[in-house]
Amino acid sequence: MFAKMKSIGAYIPEKILTNKDLEKIVDTDDEWITKRTGIKTRHIAEDEVTSDLAYKAALDALKNADMDANEIDMIILATISPDYFTMPSTACVVADKLGIVRPAVDIAAACTGFIYALAQAKAFIESGMYKNILIIGAETISKIVNWKDRTTCVLFGDGAGAAIINATENKEEAIIDIDINADGKYQDYLITPGRGVKYGCETDRIWLEMKGNETFKVAVKTLSQSVRDILERNNLTSDDIDWFVPHQANYRIIDAVARAIKMPKEKSILTVHKYGNTSSASIPMAINEMAKKGKIKKGDLMLLDAFGGGFTWGSALVPFN
Repeated sequence: MFAKMKSIGAYIPEKILTNKDLEKIVDTDDEWITKRTGIKTRHIAEDEVTSDLAYKAALDALKNADMDANEIDMIILATISPDYFTMPSTACVVADKLGIVRPAVDIAAACTGFIYALAQAKAFIESGMYKNILIIGAETISKIVNWKDRTTCVLFGDGAGAAIINATENKEEAIIDIDINADGKYQDYLITPGRGVKYGCETDRIWLEMKGNETFKVAVKTLSQSVRDILERNNLTSDDIDWFVPHQANYRIIDAVARAIKMPKEKSILTVHKYGNTSSASIPMAINEMAKKGKIKKGDLMLLDAFGGGFTWGSALVPFN
């Protein structure tokens, strides 16, 4: 038995925050943001929390799979902006909103969260334990961003993406391979230091903090190597890839990695200019957008690639179904 990505779905909040809007909030300007990140706009959740976004993305994925929520065997939700500090998990809240009682768990792998969730779903299905798993990457990072810090607040947006991963006997449509890893020695490069036991559960240090230049250098080197490893392991080259779907963190990182792995620009999917960095939601949101536009076709081979706080990173070879 193999695991395949049966469907994709997404939900993006209505409110749009432009670079011009940010000029009124912090000492920055549109040219500075665009040149350094490629971001022009991002969406912000006003009266919604992460579970709301996740639930709506899940409904979209279920609709696209022509499935009912009762057919789902498990929910795996990736987020760094959960509804609650430690419990209940946001996945449990989403299960309740879907009206089902199923195993439900959150994972915290930052921007690599969706690929980590994909790896777990693949393992559960190939073990024969479950047949249909709903995976979700959902974030309301606007709620943990310091809007006085111009180096970070310009980067992030809110959104959610979901996918149904299910069992198949057809190897041709199955997820080919997933490569995930982590290195905790970089833990202080990208961090939300408050609300943890280490900091005495402080409530005034919840803001996301990042060492931007240092993170950029490690991200480009690590992501490029992860891609090389997974392609070599499967006797593939960039020529065999139809679509490169990187985590939408920053245009400069995406471009640097694409050049390092010799991936043509026309194969790279870019949505960072519209949505900013939506962390664990960015990859499924990008796939969904291109699918809705009809650019990704059934059978196309996607190379997913992500890097996040921890540091965590991962790559996956996934046929589009």
